[in-house]
Amino acid sequence: MSIAEKAFLGSLMKAEYLLQDTVIQPEQLESTRHKELMRRMLELNQAGKNIDLITLTTLPDLDSFGGMSYLSELLSYADLVKFEGIEKLILNLWKEREKRNILTVAAMNDWEIAKVIGELDKINQMKMEDHTSLQLALSNIYEAPWEDQATLKSATTGIKKLDEVTGGFQGGEVTILAARPSMGKTDVMLHFAKMSGWAGYLPLVFSLEMPEKLITSRLIASTGGFNRAKMREPKRMLNQSQKNKWSDVIGDLNETHMQIFDGSGQTIAEMRAKTRKLMNQFPYKKPVLFIDYLTLIHSSQFYGGNSHQQVTEISKSLKTMAKDFDCPVICLAQLNRSVESRANKRPMMSDIRESGSVEQDADVILFLYREAYYNKDSQDHSLEIIVSKNRNGPVGTISVNYNEHTGKIEEKKE
Repeated sequence: MSIAEKAFLGSLMKAEYLLQDTVIQPEQLESTRHKELMRRMLELNQAGKNIDLITLTTLPDLDSFGGMSYLSELLSYADLVKFEGIEKLILNLWKEREKRNILTVAAMNDWEIAKVIGELDKINQMKMEDHTSLQLALSNIYEAPWEDQATLKSATTGIKKLDEVTGGFQGGEVTILAARPSMGKTDVMLHFAKMSGWAGYLPLVFSLEMPEKLITSRLIASTGGFNRAKMREPKRMLNQSQKNKWSDVIGDLNETHMQIFDGSGQTIAEMRAKTRKLMNQFPYKKPVLFIDYLTLIHSSQFYGGNSHQQVTEISKSLKTMAKDFDCPVICLAQLNRSVESRANKRPMMSDIRESGSVEQDADVILFLYREAYYNKDSQDHSLEIIVSKNRNGPVGTISVNYNEHTGKIEEKKE
């Protein structure tokens, strides 16, 4: 019996939410035992029961499914990260079997060529998730002239001028936020993440470089306006009024529902699996993905050290992920040193490492620049957010106030 089917059913037992998500129907499985088992899972699920190992062992005809030992075996094949790949494999095997059936029936009944092609086409179109009838699309828009447009279309960046230029972070779009090290990338990302959380979105932060403790401490410092250096020993270093503020800051941050994944070397497939899991935990919130940063994402293949091919694969996968989940993806990127050798040190597209595919796949590209970073005597505390690519709007520069001691970002007062 196919290992793919075992892994598929095992994954459903391990993570029940996948049953609502999967495109596979019981009749697309090859083994009769597996078909029947998936039907049972769907029945149990509709009746509001779990489909884990314990519930399945209570089935009256357990033996016909191979008993407890077979179910345990299925569970041992579960692989949540590869689940999407397993689904594709099962679908392809099903298409192959259907194709052979059609050709056999066609030969026996002497079908016209056109009919054979028509039937084969039907199988090929089995994608299942990309279909919208025009009727449904039109009924969705029917009331538009009389309705207020839902305001929660895009996640706010938390910076009014930047929202005006970019329209906020849109579902299905990839934003690249690029700068030299220590320019403030992570602070800007955490500002975006907090703001989208407070606006009712679900910020998922994939921090491939900085451990969760550091991120949490940065969030507290920037939200409370505490000097970062004091976060090492809050008890000794914070003054009384800062301590009085502490629990309010924690309470406010709690409301962002931010989720932090700080494993190094995560792959896009792992990020997808985690995102899908959280979308099922928070069904009423739209996720916004933040990834720190691009070249630390592990690619699914080994390109013999060819970082250009690696970045190309990752940048395509980011776009696919944004589209599949219909959510914004904001990914940080390092700039190469070529910036430093120019008189005007404001970044440009070619400064992004391996920039070609990134430039092509991203919908929005933001660069950060601080005069004070290069000129230590400068009294200018502003941080320029340079919108250098914007698929759906203008480009330009937005200036915000940045306190590098606390990491706090604030709009400039007009």
